[in-house]
Amino acid sequence: MYKINNFQNNDDVRILDEREPFTIIEYKKDLSVTPSTAMLAFFCNEMNVRKRQLICNLAEADVTVQAGAMQWSVGNVNATTGIKGVGDLFGKAIRGKVTGESAIKPEYTGNGTLVLEPTYKHIILMNTADWNGAVVLDDGLFLACDSALEQKAVMRTNISSAALGGEGLFNLGLTGNGMFAIESRCPKEELIEIELNNDVLKVDGNLALAWSKSLDFTVERSGKTLVGSAASGEGLVNVYRGTGKVLLAPIDKTMLYNTIN
Repeated sequence: MYKINNFQNNDDVRILDEREPFTIIEYKKDLSVTPSTAMLAFFCNEMNVRKRQLICNLAEADVTVQAGAMQWSVGNVNATTGIKGVGDLFGKAIRGKVTGESAIKPEYTGNGTLVLEPTYKHIILMNTADWNGAVVLDDGLFLACDSALEQKAVMRTNISSAALGGEGLFNLGLTGNGMFAIESRCPKEELIEIELNNDVLKVDGNLALAWSKSLDFTVERSGKTLVGSAASGEGLVNVYRGTGKVLLAPIDKTMLYNTIN
């Protein structure tokens, strides 16, 4: 048996979201500062730049996490590779290569508690049931998921999409029923959800965090012709067709990162 003190019950910690088997906590203030970093910590706190962590209760479900994300664990916690033979190893290696994600994501089993590394990004919990059982994630967003979910490399509708958009040809897809967590550059309150019913969404820039696997995702010219593209003032756009939904950030991730840097 074990008991964790001064963690979730700390006056400086609040619970942002809690859905089995995950809990998101946020530190109200960064107390571990020095005189030289105090001013930066103060203004970070004022602008909602705070440390957040994901807690995994393995008594509720086995979890798979991004490689290197574990900070500490307590109780009966066992780490495995989740590899079920040579064929599975080969498949995961290929998926990791084409999606840019880590090839082997550790799976944790048992009935203890697993705590992931703190991050200043926004951790968002979602359920695949809200995506009709299948969702595709933008590169680098995956943090953790219920191990019952199947991870697959999802290919774009046409090869020209990757060449035109300067992005990879594959994205990470999650299929099944269960919870998953992503690390978002924007808070949940700012995210825009677009529901499509046999319709089309065109997005100028890399704004999509996640989209239904049922949608066809391509990169196309903004106009049907070069003249049309020139007239619109845009070049290439990400296009999502069909029935499903898309979760958008209000700002392109490259613009956000360039601003921060």
